[in-house]
Amino acid sequence: MKLTFWGAAQTVTGSMHELTFGGHNYLLDCGEFQGRRKEAAERNRNFPFHCGDISAVMLSHAHIDHSGNLPLLVKNGFRGPIYTSPATADLCRPMLSDSASLQEKDAEFLNKRHMRRKSLNVAGIAANGIVEPLYRVEDAEATFPLFHPVPLHTPTRVGPGILYQSFEAGHIFGSTCMLLTLESGGRTVRLGFTGDLGRPGLPIIRDPEPLPPPDYLILESTYGDRVHEPIHSVAGRLTEVVNRTYGRGGKMIVPAFAVGRTQQLVLLLHELINAKAIPAFPIFVDSPLAVNVTEVFRKHPELYDAEAQTFLTNHEDPFGFSRLTYVRDVNQSKALNDLRGPFMIISASGMCEGGRVLHHLKNNVGDPRNTILLAGYQAENTLGRKIQERREEVPIFGELMRLRAEVCQLDALSGHADREEMLEWMKPIVGGLKRVFLVHGEPDQQAAFATAIRDRYQLEVAIPARGSSFEL
Repeated sequence: MKLTFWGAAQTVTGSMHELTFGGHNYLLDCGEFQGRRKEAAERNRNFPFHCGDISAVMLSHAHIDHSGNLPLLVKNGFRGPIYTSPATADLCRPMLSDSASLQEKDAEFLNKRHMRRKSLNVAGIAANGIVEPLYRVEDAEATFPLFHPVPLHTPTRVGPGILYQSFEAGHIFGSTCMLLTLESGGRTVRLGFTGDLGRPGLPIIRDPEPLPPPDYLILESTYGDRVHEPIHSVAGRLTEVVNRTYGRGGKMIVPAFAVGRTQQLVLLLHELINAKAIPAFPIFVDSPLAVNVTEVFRKHPELYDAEAQTFLTNHEDPFGFSRLTYVRDVNQSKALNDLRGPFMIISASGMCEGGRVLHHLKNNVGDPRNTILLAGYQAENTLGRKIQERREEVPIFGELMRLRAEVCQLDALSGHADREEMLEWMKPIVGGLKRVFLVHGEPDQQAAFATAIRDRYQLEVAIPARGSSFEL
């Protein structure tokens, strides 16, 4: 039994861990690495194993940094099943299709620029100088038949001697932690994997569940040295930002993940407008992907928490109200740049690495009346991180833009548990743990979290580097 860490190892994105057991190879997640363009292209294109040798994938959730390289895995020869929750399987259809479409458009843009400049040093350039997308829409479509939805808590045999069982992770809609039970030669080993662990009390989704006790645990560590503001502070913080920007006639640009964060913000704004805590001002969700994803949310009301269920009880749509407009058409999106404030645009991507939000940022970062509201984690080297750091100038479409808009952050709405929440979640299972592997975190967060785990629970903690292997 061997575990090898290929992604989200001493970094936050690109979750991918390989389990070798009983002569078979399995992947836990197959995510897209996000960061500097050249490094991301090289890492995403080049799998460190033969894709056809992977027997199955167990997918924790639909975020692109966990699922986004599945189409390339398939393109390179993978034909096995992808086990995940029903909601995650439904979400991956629009998300992977959208990712493929963005890959194609990105390649088209770079090729046009290359023709103008006649020089381009980007990984993925073919011999003729043409940039190839990581994968295409047809590769995403070839991936969908491989999904095997498995309801939560249902033990499922995914290979000889290996049982998969999933539990609510409370991170995004359909997100799961998983327990793998490995049996060989009369020996049983239980391996837990959190995927991304959410916070108790987040809007819409249910709270994280404890795992049955594992022997080994792969644990995320995104906020391993941080304690978030209480969840109940979100409404007050959002009210302050909206009213302040509204008062100066500004626009609010909210880069938000199409899955989870967009729907949570819409529900919160709905509640605040109903309570007359904020004006009934225009709100635009400008993301075809977010529109499609919201339909998946509507399809799975069984996953709603009590707060979201209240809307259904009152015969209201949690994700629709009179001042809210969902924008699909690109011309409608462009027209938003000609509107006068105050209004809000919620648009993907959440880390400002692509999508329509880039156009809205380009048109609005230079005006001090406006607000950029960051509602999620901003990974190292992303445009979102540069905005979060309030740099004087930020690069958008290759052009440095003066950042004069107000920058605000809603940390309390984070879909990732903080240090204390993760330590509390671990508490029921520490008795049988032999070792904890920390993934999905930047090195300083991981080092601090490892110390906290050792101090509180006296457990052995490893922080794997990319390519590190461990025998279980």
